[in-house]
Amino acid sequence: MNWHDWILGNELPIRLSFFFGIFAVMAGWEILSPARILTVPKGIRWANNLGLVFLNSIVLRLLFPAAAVGVAALAEQQGWGLLHFYDIPFILSIVIAVIAMDFVIYLQHVMVHAIPVLWRLHRVHHADLDYDVTTGARFHTLEIILSMLIKFATILLLGSPVVAVVIFEVVLNATAMFNHSNIRLPASLDRVVRWFLVTPDMHRVHHSVEDDEANSNFGFSLPWWDRLFGTYRDQPRGGHEGMTIGIHKYRDPKQVNQLPGMLALPFIGKISGYAINRRKWSGRDEN
Repeated sequence: MNWHDWILGNELPIRLSFFFGIFAVMAGWEILSPARILTVPKGIRWANNLGLVFLNSIVLRLLFPAAAVGVAALAEQQGWGLLHFYDIPFILSIVIAVIAMDFVIYLQHVMVHAIPVLWRLHRVHHADLDYDVTTGARFHTLEIILSMLIKFATILLLGSPVVAVVIFEVVLNATAMFNHSNIRLPASLDRVVRWFLVTPDMHRVHHSVEDDEANSNFGFSLPWWDRLFGTYRDQPRGGHEGMTIGIHKYRDPKQVNQLPGMLALPFIGKISGYAINRRKWSGRDEN
């Protein structure tokens, strides 16, 4: 068995090993040196946020048994995708695929903020009243399914190599847990790191209740897209200790931090406009 077949056959154990390893590191870091005081008991939030993660994992395995690596393997076998049309060194094709898939995640993130019906799904992620390592994996099941379909389409279009897909999945999960963690890097270190990787302070701004702050810093792993497309914001206006996490309209812990409420949240209220380009919160909640 060659390394390609080994990666294909062990994709799930590889991803789970990195997931639990990074989760343990970030959870321990949060306990030892938290950036903010939590407002909801951690046990309640963790049980429900991780319960949603568990539910999503089951649903994805039932709907898409082959997962993203299966789609990548099919694309390789059939010669589908842009990267198969050109004689590109294998290592370079991996780099291109990982960066391109990260760019698509950025575009997807902007899209779920810009389109009202998709924002209803994505607001489950933003409605968490606190911000820690479990927030990074807290997404409504329907959004997770949509995200997987977009990922499949991206892999088929690019012809992403199997190893690139595994690297991308590992990096995306690891960075999502890192930059959603309730930690803070020293300011001097943060200024350097955020040129290459989205940091907790950078992404925490995106979880502010204020619209202009929430409509910034969309990157999950690479910070370059926000700088290139004008969606970068350095710091929240009220400071990290003073900013409020979540959504103005949804502040009841039973609704936003318990699993039944999270699953029902997209179907509550009327569909209204959500102006992603509104640069100053007007004081009226339209979320």
